[in-house]
Amino acid sequence: MQNEPLAFRMRPRTIDEVIGQETVIGPSTALYKMIKNGHIPSMLLYGEPGIGKTSIAYAIAGTSELPFIALNATTSGKKDVEEVVNEARLTGKVLLFLDEIHRFNKLQQDALLPHVESGSIVLIGATTENPFHDVNPAIRSRCGEIKQLKRLTEAHVVKLIESALNDKERGLGRQSINISPEQIERLAVGSIGDARKALTMLESVVFASDEAGGIVRIEDDIIEQMMKRIGVFGDKKGSHFYNLLSALQKSVRGSDVDAAMYYLAHLLENGDLTAVTRRLLVMAYEDVGLAAPHVGAHVLAACQAADRLGLPEARIPLANAVAEMCLSPKSNSAYRAVDAASAAIHAGKTGDIPPHLRDGHYAGAKELGHVGYRYPHDTPVGSFGGWVDQDYLPEKVRGTAFYEPVLAGDEKKLAGIYEKLKTFRKK
Repeated sequence: MQNEPLAFRMRPRTIDEVIGQETVIGPSTALYKMIKNGHIPSMLLYGEPGIGKTSIAYAIAGTSELPFIALNATTSGKKDVEEVVNEARLTGKVLLFLDEIHRFNKLQQDALLPHVESGSIVLIGATTENPFHDVNPAIRSRCGEIKQLKRLTEAHVVKLIESALNDKERGLGRQSINISPEQIERLAVGSIGDARKALTMLESVVFASDEAGGIVRIEDDIIEQMMKRIGVFGDKKGSHFYNLLSALQKSVRGSDVDAAMYYLAHLLENGDLTAVTRRLLVMAYEDVGLAAPHVGAHVLAACQAADRLGLPEARIPLANAVAEMCLSPKSNSAYRAVDAASAAIHAGKTGDIPPHLRDGHYAGAKELGHVGYRYPHDTPVGSFGGWVDQDYLPEKVRGTAFYEPVLAGDEKKLAGIYEKLKTFRKK
């Protein structure tokens, strides 16, 4: 057993040994009480890597008396599922843990779903992806419990590390290890709530440290080296990555520079510069928009500079762009207007393009009635430029207003022009 990774050895054996996730499977929860009373419901466990999905499944299996089978949907085939079904027929009921359940294919589902529905197979599925986006509805409908797990707190990770250091059977308790509370805290902070990474770093640090007089002495620089080697910032394309992008945009929209910088830094640690610059460009036009039209050009220039510089220097122009967007006036009026127009089209509010707006640059256009267009530039209106009172919308949609200006920043002036032109049309 000592040849297995520390993170594997330290998995909880029963639900009473689970550290963290008190709101999901703590002693006061309904799920805990059901399991203790012998009832295991089918469920989906959703959350980032390393926060306890697999551990909880094994802890439930250790608490129950059901035959337990673990599969991974990325490597299992129909034959594996058939073996689970056969086991259920022989024993009457089996507990199946299916990791990466969002990769479940149709053949596996067809073989397994009726037995999950009948209760002969209790299914615990684990996924890093949002189950409402990536797990088949047929699976979701048969899982009465969908539990979203959260990152462990630093206190939870400290407790986990201390448990591993003291456990003589499964952990490192048979070794004399000189590690300070501050160093344990550093490992906990560096793991960012990921139990697996915390224990992997701890094990790596111990093996990389010098031993003298039978005592392993942990040095700070070894901890820092191992944290850099293992990495602590999660997946690049999973749900957590998109949650970070979402949090960045919402922080900018809410004008919170500090929060926006935090999420930008977290995203850049993942290293996917393309995804970050793409989202920043969207934000410049979606959230700042007409209130500060120059910001779009500034953000584009910053993104182009970031692409040319590459990381780590790319963080500098991107930080400028994020700060400017946070502190700029905000307007989403333009994109709301085009969405409103699109909704009207889908609702059937369409009509023929007015004849005077149709293409008239060919012989025969007059015969088709494509005449009557008046060139606005020929009719100056004060300092505005040119304007004439003529219809542009199809007759069926005429009079519909899609654009509602926001009285913020530069858009105040645009809103005034918009309202003035409306009074001209009324005349």
